[in-house]
Amino acid sequence: MHIKKFSFLLKKNQKSIRIDKFLIKSIQNISRNQIQKAANLGKILVNKRFIKKNYQIKPFDFIEIEISYPPILDLEYKNIIAEKIPLDIIHEDEDIIVVNKQPGMVVHPGIGNENGTLIHGIKYHLKNNNKLLYRLGLVHRIDKDTSGLLVLAKNEYAQKFLFQQFISKTIKRKYIALVWGNLKNEEGTITGFIGRDPKNRKRMTLLKKDFDRGKYSITHYKVLERFKYITYISCNLETGKTHQIRAHFKYLGHPLFNDFIYGGNKILKSFSKKNFKFLKICLNILKRQALHAISLSLIHPKNGKCHFTSPIPEDWKKVIQKFRERFSFLL
Repeated sequence: MHIKKFSFLLKKNQKSIRIDKFLIKSIQNISRNQIQKAANLGKILVNKRFIKKNYQIKPFDFIEIEISYPPILDLEYKNIIAEKIPLDIIHEDEDIIVVNKQPGMVVHPGIGNENGTLIHGIKYHLKNNNKLLYRLGLVHRIDKDTSGLLVLAKNEYAQKFLFQQFISKTIKRKYIALVWGNLKNEEGTITGFIGRDPKNRKRMTLLKKDFDRGKYSITHYKVLERFKYITYISCNLETGKTHQIRAHFKYLGHPLFNDFIYGGNKILKSFSKKNFKFLKICLNILKRQALHAISLSLIHPKNGKCHFTSPIPEDWKKVIQKFRERFSFLL
């Protein structure tokens, strides 16, 4: 583990706020989850005493915190070897890079994905940049088989600037998805505490109890088109938790089309043989969960408001066209 220690001696005019809020503002690239873990492990001291994450700081407090990072997420990614990987970069300037990630590409290294990731490609792309950033500028991620937009920072100021937008929820991310079945409402909001599914550790779920083990999540959705067996929707994320959209629609009983982990790769036995064959063909065309990050709105570190869009992938186009031709129930 990479261990980093921070300490702060507060001034006499320090306002009384929760220590987790203070640490978020004071330490670059730290998450609330890291602060919570540090507090639970007794790694946060105030005046040499253990405190909880909701402790209210006071003037002249002396704060010490110890943060652990997995080796693969070393502060400068020193062990990552640059790889010449094709990247679909839709925007780049001196501060940010916006990538249209292709399905099947893992965003960052981890167990079983030690090479060939987007981060390996970004390191090659930035090979002339002598100041490699924490996680090579990565400030958020999307799943391996989800396609679409991802923003990365090219300098320390831009990275902190983007991190703060994610923390304050001012970055707007819009997804499109295909879900099984006919959603009841034209639009709606899904909320709940999301955490690991105790029956399947690869999956996330909305927790019915033990909320302290989960993170509060909010997804807003709107129906775009209805077909006989699937619904075409757009989703706006108010929070960005792991597998959030996938877990939310599984919870509603409408898993994403061809989402293997959440059961969306199965065709209901109640479907007729004729339609069963048709749906099987569609699953073979779109061989991943039907989720695409189609737009991204943010405040640029220097240029103000920016909006980026990604074209609908070809496998999506083919499947949607087939459904339109066979089940034309357009809004």
